[in-house]
This record gives sequence, C-alpha cells and structure tokens, in this order.
Amino acid sequence: MKLERKKRLIRVSSGALALCAAASVAAFAAPASAEGSLSFGDPQAPQLSPGTLITAHNLTESAALPSAAKNERITYMSQSASGEPILVSGVVAIPKTPAPAGGWPVISWAHGTTGVADACAPSADTPAGPVHDYLSVVDQTLDQWVSSGYVVVQTDYEGLGTPGGHSYMNGTSAANTVTDIVRAARQVDDQVGKDWFAMGHSQGGQAAAFTSQIGKDRAPELNLKGAVSIAPGNGTAQIPAMVATGNQAMAGGVPFVPVILLGVQAVDPSVVPEDLLSDQAQPLLEAARTGCLAAVRAVPTVPVDQIFREGADLTALTANLNEQELSTVTPKVPTLFAQGTTDVLVSVASTSGAVKDYCAKGSDIEFKTYEGADHRGAIAASYNDAMDFTTRMLAGGEVNPGAC
Repeated sequence: MKLERKKRLIRVSSGALALCAAASVAAFAAPASAEGSLSFGDPQAPQLSPGTLITAHNLTESAALPSAAKNERITYMSQSASGEPILVSGVVAIPKTPAPAGGWPVISWAHGTTGVADACAPSADTPAGPVHDYLSVVDQTLDQWVSSGYVVVQTDYEGLGTPGGHSYMNGTSAANTVTDIVRAARQVDDQVGKDWFAMGHSQGGQAAAFTSQIGKDRAPELNLKGAVSIAPGNGTAQIPAMVATGNQAMAGGVPFVPVILLGVQAVDPSVVPEDLLSDQAQPLLEAARTGCLAAVRAVPTVPVDQIFREGADLTALTANLNEQELSTVTPKVPTLFAQGTTDVLVSVASTSGAVKDYCAKGSDIEFKTYEGADHRGAIAASYNDAMDFTTRMLAGGEVNPGAC
C-alpha cells in the first residue's frame, strides 16, 4: 500500500527528515515574496498543512503503552497560537483489538504540567526521567484505554522536545496540537478512525476544554464526539498577582511562576521574565529553563515577598493569562468534567464554577466528582465514567442530565 511505503520511507530517514522538517518550518515562515510569507494552505507548500506526519519510529521507552500492538513516536505539523507553523512531537499507540467498521476511535490525551524545558516532553520519558513519577500514573489509565480498543495519541504540545518555547497554558496552541495529532495518527495507520475525543488532566484539562470549542471546526474532516476534562487548570491569571502581594499562603504557587512567565514569553516576547523577577528569584527561572517542576522546587526557598521586582509591571502578563481562563471557552461538543474532592491544586469550586458557566451558555455538560481523590487520583477515579461517556457519545447518545 502507498501508505505503508510512505511509512517505511519515514522510518528509514527519520533523522534526516527531522532536520529537513526544522528547515522546512524555518523556510515556511520566511518571506516568500514582497507580498508576504507562506502560510498553511499555500499551494507552494501543501505538504506542510496542519497534521502532516513528518517522522515516525517505533517506541519502546517508558512512553510506550504496554497493551498496545505498537507505539510510534512521531513528529507532525501544527500551529502556534498566532497561526505560525510549528513542528510538534508526540506518541501514537495502536490497539491489539481488531479495528471496528470505520476504524478505531481515538483518545487524544493532553498531559498535565511537566515544565517548559525539552526534557519535560512526555514522549521522551524514561524510568529515570524528570517527570516519570507523574507520567507513570497517567500511563496506567491510558493503557486501559488502548486495551479497550481506542487509539491513544499524546501530544507533547508546542515547544516541548521540538524547536521554540513551550506556550504553557495557551489554550489555542494546545487545542491545535491536540487536534492535529489525530490527523497525523491517521497517516501512521489507515485503520485509525475519524471519531475522536479530546481528553486531558490539569494543564491538559484546560487544553481539552479549549479543544471542545475549536476542535470540531479546526478538523471538519474528523468527528469530534466529545471532550473529557479532568481537574482542568484555571485561575492561572491570578497566581502572579497574588504572589506579588507577598502573601505567604502563595508559597505553593511559587514554582509555577517561572513556568508561567516563560510560557507567556513564548507567545508574547514583550513579556521578559528577567525584568519581572527579582535577583533572588533568577535561579528559579534558570531551573525552569533547563529542568522540570521538580528542578524548580529544588531551588533554595525564595520568600514570596521577594519573587517579583519592586514595581514589576504585570499588565501584559495578566492580560495574556486572562485569555486562557476557562471562562473564555464555550464547549461546542458534549463535555464531561471530572474533579477530585481533595484536590489542593485545582479546587472543586473552580471546576464547578466553570461547569455552572457552561450550563448558562447552553453547552452539553456532565460533571462528576470523586470523594477523596486528589489531583492525580482523579485520573484513575474518572476512568469508568469517562468510558461510559465516550461509549454513549459514539453511539449517538446524549449527555446525562444533572450537571445543569
């Protein structure tokens, strides 16, 4: 088959193609004429449309799901928040079960916060990796999905393991990468179906919510059947301002500050983290640039009231973060929200408030809470409800009443 021949070519020359892909991205963004620059859909570069598979190779490291028939680490084309072409990495796990008519349904998983450095990319995970403690928990549930006959795809997001900065908590960029990896997966195996779900946790829960709004229109050739948002990140815009007050109660939020700053800078270069953080807090920034959350937390404690420079202007930072809040989203497909009751990173009140807002907007929403489940615990706790939800949506069912 032509598809299989193409895949073999991709495997054989994956290293060369990776270099070519990086060069192509640079060339793609470079001015093509006096009138402007190339963009997605330009007839001069149709091969670089969103979702184009660039490389694929067999994966056997920790990121591989053990119940899959095969795991592929891929790179593919997507778009930044500003619409620029970007190269993104991720993983595609194919089930062992025979594909049903129409192909296997797809779970496009969006991961929680790992950091902004390339070492934090989930597809590069190893047993001694800097975020293996989190990813090993996630993979237990994702393996259940693939063993149940779903293709599981996992994007690394923009700038994690690929050129450019990671646009942490940028909903548009994340939704683009979550959607486009489904397109790429269909080039990995022609039995990957068109029916798919956006699903994610924490940072990825916010990404799933944004995908519920734009995914259907972004990829009309696919069938986005719904979204599952587990403990979705929200209220990020409040963290810098609250830390800037010097309130010691915000000490737990300090490790997220450099990650947030670097994430916004990746989208808006006018936000310069070095200019906002104090001299004492600069080591936090350096740790975030090269390491993951554990590395930032390992930096000697900097008092909350000494994180930001005196008089630091947080206006542009806060304006950008406000655009990433769940309140800016209107889900356009059925969406299940799942939340643990003992979560200290994302509160029940935050998620229930978003659900109430979406109900008022007329979205089709389900909401489940899990007594005693903490932030990570909600992933496994919500599996049965998420499976019930996806099964019903694939069958053309409606959301269960009660959330609204």
